[in-house]
Amino acid sequence: MKKSELKRILKPLIQECVKEAILEDGILSNIIGEVAKGMMSAPAPISQNESPPPDPSLQRIQRNAFTTEQSSRLKDHKKKLMSAIGTGAFNGVDLFEGTTPAPAQASPQQSSSPLSGQSPSDAGVDISSIMGVVGNSWSAHMNEIKERK
Repeated sequence: MKKSELKRILKPLIQECVKEAILEDGILSNIIGEVAKGMMSAPAPISQNESPPPDPSLQRIQRNAFTTEQSSRLKDHKKKLMSAIGTGAFNGVDLFEGTTPAPAQASPQQSSSPLSGQSPSDAGVDISSIMGVVGNSWSAHMNEIKERK
């Protein structure tokens, strides 16, 4: 017997058996009941007006930020350490006042960026006065370059 002949004979028999089991044995009503229970206990759908989830990096910064009490304790501790060193050691000058920490070393993937070693707060070079320096004499500067060739 070929596969197609067997399939032609068995398919109607299996369909009839499944239909009989679902309808007569009450399996369909059990399935519908379970689905209805699941829909009742499911949480309400999220509305569009809810705010987006908070940024994890901002949460980490807020979690790690010092409170005013911690800041005051750190300042007091710093004063105690400076007095323990002695004000004569550096003539009372705080060597690191107004400095910022050096940027962390970048991974090899990050170092491929042209600005990878630059701080985001670095203003760079001011080129706003370049037109004032050269003025309308661009052609004179270009002629000098051509003459050198």
